[in-house]
Amino acid sequence: MKTRSLALLVVLLLLRSAFAQTEPPKPREFSTLVAHWAEYADPDYLPFLTDAKPDIAQVGFYGAHFWSLAHTPHGKGYPAHFPVVGLNENREWLTNLNREIHQRGIKVVGHINVKFLVGDPDSPPIPATKTKPAEPGGPRGFFKFYRELWNEEWLGPKPVADPLELLEVDAEGKPITNNNYSIGGMKEYWGCLNNPHWRTVLKAWTKHGVSLGCDGFIINYFYRHDCLCPHCVSTFKAYLAERFTAEELNLKFQISDLKSHRFTEIVSWHKPEESTPLRREMLRFSQVANKAAFDDVFVKYGRSLKPDLLVAQWNHLGNFNQLSGDERCLLPSETWGRDENYLWYSTGAAAHFTDLAEGQLGEGTLQARYIRGSFGNKPFTLGKYESTRTRVAISELAANCGAPMGFYTRFKDPEARAEIVRYYQFLKRHDDLFRWHQPHHETVLLFPRRAIHNGDVRPLARFREIGGQMLDKHMLFDILPDDTVSPDLSSRYRQIVSVEAETPLPPQLGSHNFTNVPKTVRVSLTKHPQRNEFALHLVNYNRIEPAEKHSAGRGIQDEKPIPVEGISISLRVPSGTAVRSAEFLTPENPEPIPVEVEVTRENVLFVVPKFLVYGVVRLRFEN
Repeated sequence: MKTRSLALLVVLLLLRSAFAQTEPPKPREFSTLVAHWAEYADPDYLPFLTDAKPDIAQVGFYGAHFWSLAHTPHGKGYPAHFPVVGLNENREWLTNLNREIHQRGIKVVGHINVKFLVGDPDSPPIPATKTKPAEPGGPRGFFKFYRELWNEEWLGPKPVADPLELLEVDAEGKPITNNNYSIGGMKEYWGCLNNPHWRTVLKAWTKHGVSLGCDGFIINYFYRHDCLCPHCVSTFKAYLAERFTAEELNLKFQISDLKSHRFTEIVSWHKPEESTPLRREMLRFSQVANKAAFDDVFVKYGRSLKPDLLVAQWNHLGNFNQLSGDERCLLPSETWGRDENYLWYSTGAAAHFTDLAEGQLGEGTLQARYIRGSFGNKPFTLGKYESTRTRVAISELAANCGAPMGFYTRFKDPEARAEIVRYYQFLKRHDDLFRWHQPHHETVLLFPRRAIHNGDVRPLARFREIGGQMLDKHMLFDILPDDTVSPDLSSRYRQIVSVEAETPLPPQLGSHNFTNVPKTVRVSLTKHPQRNEFALHLVNYNRIEPAEKHSAGRGIQDEKPIPVEGISISLRVPSGTAVRSAEFLTPENPEPIPVEVEVTRENVLFVVPKFLVYGVVRLRFEN
């Protein structure tokens, strides 16, 4: 045991710190967001925004979806659901939408698909059907836009004459294609982010979006395939030359002459069991190169057009999928989230159903705390694809210093709309709490990023297991990636949990005690950075579940939360502290409820009033 403790101490002292320079306390840029890919042309969309008043409306399409589909009859379907047909018609429609949103005091973040192109370089005429009009032969989708519809007044000159020069290609030099969506019967192609000409196209699209009134962009389809175009090959070789000496390249990867070496693959995501040191370098290169493209196009160029441009990435995490998922899994810590205003991480199908009997709450608490620990005091959201448990989706993000909610804000359902408005107005009423407060936990659980970077994903299973057990025991803990922690960690936390295969569940510290708290409730503690003010957040996942096992539900009518009451709390406070006020906040009650507290020598004791899904006890202390 002493050896392990000493080893952990040595590791902590050697690790590079991502938190070495502390910034003065400041609030997060925003605390609420709505996102829509569909139905944003509905007559009730703008009235819904008026009532909910989110800080950000993530809506509209300005990248490859727009230029591939807005001029076709297929643009009205997935993914963009354009309201009209025609490039100019949609430009005018989006400009008006952005103007209307701005008049409501809300910022607009548009979607920019940076790679995923729909179209055909050439095609025969397509006859009409009962549901679709006839289409002439020739280029379709993106390729028709690039060859025939490119408008230099909007976009400047084309960087190259032939759009095929912009694409990701395989080992034989052929464009990488697939038919996963087959929108309008067209294939999918991919622009190459390492191709400087493709970046010129993206910069033109960025400028165009800014001219239509966007306050920022969220970048999606932000992943690299096994592209072997000259740009990827030369950039990868330059990357390897900077990372390794010639002797190391030969020893580690059997590359005797980097300049003449012929790569048969430069993969990105891959199965962990098929990983090798070289493949991980390929994945790391892919993510480093993508980040360089992001910085070039959106941070450097985009903010040269609009200095306060909001920029974010739509990424994926699932249940902590690594090597085979997560666009930042091998990205160096010093560039992880750098210069980005907020983060979006999709949990996919990992967190949108419950199995309470098995202890599955359908939650994103661990993911939220991992993102918060990696990103610092900036907004983030989870795309949970949660259209049923609307209240809990909003609550778990608010309780963990995130920005509700990532997706499926179903404003056309009257019940869902009413609850979204109710919960968002609750967050607005207590904006100083939800924008200013930061986690105030005594334990830190380290995410095993160093092992993952070495290709070892085995600690992930133990991380999930221990993290879940700590949540069930209502331990107050943060999550930090273990490649970014600093030597002062022991002064910030009373308990450090480093995950290994045999790591036991850490002991419950005695400073805070919770009584009668069901396992279906999650607890977190936050503190105002400038005031002697704390808030205890409780999120209740208990519900009447759908009859069908693991059903995501039909909508908010299947959320069916079961209230919780009788929770007793004992929080440790500095000796001699006097409580100035104690109040209970919950979205279901428009006014704060006074809370009776008992103060002992080092603890404040109280009973949490009954609540439905989300409850916050706010404590203010003298001095």
